[in-house]
Amino acid sequence: MTGPGTRAPAAYAFETVDVFTSERFGGNPLAVFPDARGLSDARMQALAAEFNLSETTFVLPPEDPGHTARVRIFTRTRELPFAGHPNVGTAYVLARHGRDRDGVLLFEELAGLVAVHVERDAAGEVSGAMIDAPQPLSLGASLPVEVVAACAGLDAADILATCHPPILASVGNPFLIAETTAAALARVVPDEAAFRRTLAAWPALDGQLFLYLYARDGDTSAGATVRARMFGLIGSILEDPATGSAATPLAALLLSFTSLSEARTDIIQGVEMGRPSLLRTVARRTADGIRASVGGACVPVLRGEALA
Repeated sequence: MTGPGTRAPAAYAFETVDVFTSERFGGNPLAVFPDARGLSDARMQALAAEFNLSETTFVLPPEDPGHTARVRIFTRTRELPFAGHPNVGTAYVLARHGRDRDGVLLFEELAGLVAVHVERDAAGEVSGAMIDAPQPLSLGASLPVEVVAACAGLDAADILATCHPPILASVGNPFLIAETTAAALARVVPDEAAFRRTLAAWPALDGQLFLYLYARDGDTSAGATVRARMFGLIGSILEDPATGSAATPLAALLLSFTSLSEARTDIIQGVEMGRPSLLRTVARRTADGIRASVGGACVPVLRGEALA
């Protein structure tokens, strides 16, 4: 009920999709508002908290009419400059509404312009998407294996530093990437107190710690398969079932240790959460550094209206 002087809530259509999976209730769920015109920043944040998913996206008209849209990405508690599965899922939703141009969408985001390539099945139906990360690979501080092991509830010997130490890597969002044994990856129990101690002790983390652990399955330099898990103090969501913005710096990092010009790596994530995900990555050497792309399938789940 509305009283004198109060505004009646407007209805905003939304869709939810499961991203990086071809099976409903697998992958990483995402809520998409295809037309968020009229929503304030506070309302967007409130809606993201209400959905209680790792991310919710809000689509707005682009500043440049040559682009598809301006896309804003919110977690339960804050806005992100870039993220993987929200871009893939948003592109999937918009392409199903016919908003791509020859299979391409261009999203304006805080981290820069994100190009998305629509994928279709044999019948011509939209099946998923692949995104190009907005920035080339950049590397930051390295952390001791003992610190990372404590955050993951592992022994220092479980963290493998032969190829690289635990290192901050980014193509839009920074992640602390560390290699583990396959057995250790399966028994990670993240320690939130250790996360907080690490944040306090390492200013280079800039107040956020997203820990991306991976284990090799074969020769990744030739483009094999990697198992991965991602942990972070993201509101109350400690583990993420599929993290495209972490998969891309990992793919770029792995390529950097080879002499190859390009490499493809499949990343399996979310298995331990009961939401198995498959992220397909491509990393390539370019004139301005190593760039990476990530893609996968999507499936629709819900449609409805939110009052805001």
